[in-house]
Amino acid sequence: MKEFIQEAKTETAVLVALITRQQDERRTNEYLDELQFLAETAGAVTVRRFTQRCDGPNNATYLGKGKLDEIRQYIEAEEDADREVGMVIFDDELSAKQLRNIEKELRVKILDRTSLILDIFAMRAQTANAKTQVELAQYRYMLPRLQRLWTHLERQGGGSGGGGGKGSVGLRGPGETQLEMDRRIILNRMALLKQRLADIDRQKSTQRQNRGRLIRVALVGYTNVGKSTLINLLSKSEVFAENKLFATLDTTVRKVIIDNLPFLLADTVGFIRKLPTDLVDSFKSTLDETRESDLLVHVVDISHPDFEEQMQVVDRTLADLGCADKPRLIVFNKTDAYTWQEKDPADLSPVSRENISLDELQRTWMAKLSGDCIFISARERFNIDELRQLLYDRVRQLHVQKYPYNDFLFQHYEE
Repeated sequence: MKEFIQEAKTETAVLVALITRQQDERRTNEYLDELQFLAETAGAVTVRRFTQRCDGPNNATYLGKGKLDEIRQYIEAEEDADREVGMVIFDDELSAKQLRNIEKELRVKILDRTSLILDIFAMRAQTANAKTQVELAQYRYMLPRLQRLWTHLERQGGGSGGGGGKGSVGLRGPGETQLEMDRRIILNRMALLKQRLADIDRQKSTQRQNRGRLIRVALVGYTNVGKSTLINLLSKSEVFAENKLFATLDTTVRKVIIDNLPFLLADTVGFIRKLPTDLVDSFKSTLDETRESDLLVHVVDISHPDFEEQMQVVDRTLADLGCADKPRLIVFNKTDAYTWQEKDPADLSPVSRENISLDELQRTWMAKLSGDCIFISARERFNIDELRQLLYDRVRQLHVQKYPYNDFLFQHYEE
């Protein structure tokens, strides 16, 4: 009986994306794989995918009329078979007009990639800091889309009487609509949240100043690449780690000592494709840990078929944060999950990513990055000692440059 109740509560989702000149079918399918992972993280089960080839999204309905009819017919057929579709999730951010028109046509809950990510962030937020940042991002997303949230926009909030009525001079119009009231309430709430975040910024800044003369190292990377697992391994701590997107929202800082060298290691929120601008703005205080770090350790999931594009996403986000010029070390993680297929000699087609062995990939990247990278498996603890040594060398070099007279770097006394 309990299993039946649990099954009944699980929401089902249909995913929708476009295939365009800028985004071919292979890339669209990878984006949909990631969108499905996001939906699973939020607690929804994907039952169907729809794609459409076109030059770009329709301004009014995102999709063409024929594809929208096809999705509506599928939803109605599922409802007739007692398999209700809970929501339709679009891979791109939808405008208020698109949301309104699509909802009118499909008559189910409509989400876009941004609202789904915001929902996951709201679910994952644990501390007051993270909750405040998520709430601010949600209001920023909601503000231009308020109209579709109300169907009773003519409710009055001001006086409207003629002579002798309750209204005063200058208030004899239709009054303040519900939409205007909601916008004013949200703007006031946003101002309050921004003030709270400014206070948090000051507190965090004071905390960072009190950490002493230690080099700061920040783990950055795409979401779900193993950053939290790695900080647990290096610092022997218990940071929450899970095989889901955005398991970490709050920056966690741990003191790590390798040999005779102490430094601070921070685990930061993961990046993702099409990361909403509102989230980047709202999570400024969290990302300040990245801005103020002395060394960035870029963790990459080498087993992901599109890891190079994920690296580019992280590079662009770091550039937006003003961190493009910081010293960087690249850690290729999850070597234990890497798979490849040897190419048949008779096959004359171009070599693809699936035909490259891990050894070949390692030689290529080691030569390209001049040794500023390492291949590891945090789960299997492969090459962790080598990573510690590489971190020690890089942090010691920065430490001596920044704090030449620091007594933390104690001497070894051999017998």
